[in-house]
Amino acid sequence: MFNKTISIGVDIGGTHITCAAVEIGKGRLLAGSLSRATYHHDGDAATILDRWAFALNSTIDTVDATELAGIGFAIPGPFDYRNGISKMQHKFPQLYGLHIPSALQPLLTTGSDLPMRFLNDASAFAVGEAWLGEGRGFVKVVVITLGTGFGSAFIDHGVPVVKRDDVPEEGCLWHLPFKDGIADQYFSTGWFVREWEKTTGETIEGVKKLMNKAGSDEKARALFTAFGHNLAECLSPWLGRFHAEVLIIGGNIAHALPLFGPGLREGLQKAGIAARIAPSKLLEQAALLGSARLLDDGFWTKVSAQLPGI
Repeated sequence: MFNKTISIGVDIGGTHITCAAVEIGKGRLLAGSLSRATYHHDGDAATILDRWAFALNSTIDTVDATELAGIGFAIPGPFDYRNGISKMQHKFPQLYGLHIPSALQPLLTTGSDLPMRFLNDASAFAVGEAWLGEGRGFVKVVVITLGTGFGSAFIDHGVPVVKRDDVPEEGCLWHLPFKDGIADQYFSTGWFVREWEKTTGETIEGVKKLMNKAGSDEKARALFTAFGHNLAECLSPWLGRFHAEVLIIGGNIAHALPLFGPGLREGLQKAGIAARIAPSKLLEQAALLGSARLLDDGFWTKVSAQLPGI
């Protein structure tokens, strides 16, 4: 695909799809190419695929189709990333077992088959950050996303590592035992909601409301400090084993880094971890850039060798 200069990056979520055209060689999002569509992951396959095709066609229509190398998808798992088959049941249950390229291709307006490549959404976000974001210039990059769930990826020379002794299985931390449960229970929005109610007896909608309270409420500030200490305790062994140079934090909870960052830094310092800590600046563009880069054949050769087995 050396003569094809543009790819489409796609970020698949449970309620929306976002697409953009990217100039592969420069890692540049093309102006005017961003498109979105909404749906619900519990919907039927035909409806979901129609919405995906609507967004994709909106982006395809903004570029010269003869320049398109293909489409890269950042999509949650479980997923057979090598073969493009959904294995999810907790999300998109009606897509289970479906070969996405075969189902989606007839709905696109390109007039010819486009290669489609797939990567875990957290990994694609991390690829984008390591390539063009806060991880640029570093070799060993760890990226976490904090929101409704806890995502993670370990990047070595730009490539996600999933099968090595110095990283957790598939680069995932969310399922690892932590304190009285698993890490996902402690590093997602639900932890803040539960702990605030446990501490005050009050219900709160989410982390943003708690951030607003933190300026004047000592209990709210203490909660963010505890979150930072917990995060350091969870991350330290893996950051040390991987010899991470930088830790990049994305997701909605990353906006609270000024509140939980001091506790995180203190905990990492005590553990002897000197990795730089940085919030994502690419934000949603990171996954679009990371997925679009899958159409760089040299990069894909490296990435596909690391794809987790299904």
